[in-house]
Amino acid sequence: MNLVLPSFRGGLARVNAALGALTPAPLVALVLRAGIAAPFFLSGRTKVDGLFALSDSTVYLFAEEYRVPVLPPEFAAWLAAGAEHLFPVLIVVGLFTRVSALALIGMTLVIQLFVVPGGWPTHLLWLGPLMYLVAHGPGRISLDRLFQLD
Repeated sequence: MNLVLPSFRGGLARVNAALGALTPAPLVALVLRAGIAAPFFLSGRTKVDGLFALSDSTVYLFAEEYRVPVLPPEFAAWLAAGAEHLFPVLIVVGLFTRVSALALIGMTLVIQLFVVPGGWPTHLLWLGPLMYLVAHGPGRISLDRLFQLD
């Protein structure tokens, strides 16, 4: 058994190195940023009519179903729609990435705690990439890196 295990480890190390070379970290970070931005941005688009008007259904949902504590429903709806438009765009271009990801983590936690408590499997899928971006930043293909902000 001792003879097989080192050989297996060596082969696995070569496979891992080859796979690592196929997926360079800057590309991984870029795809991760685009992937996590999409659900938030698309959700934001459903909340508005045109560019700046909240849809009637959004105001209704925040007043009757979401019931976010402390905030008036219309303000909470504006806040959510604005956050879902602004922060995903910033994440995709890699500008103020860590702060934007942290903002979306906060939004995800509010959704989990007050709006859709049973949505934890989806929310974990959102939290993983967002936590990675907070911890590691946007990577080399980003405005943060270009402007030396990260």
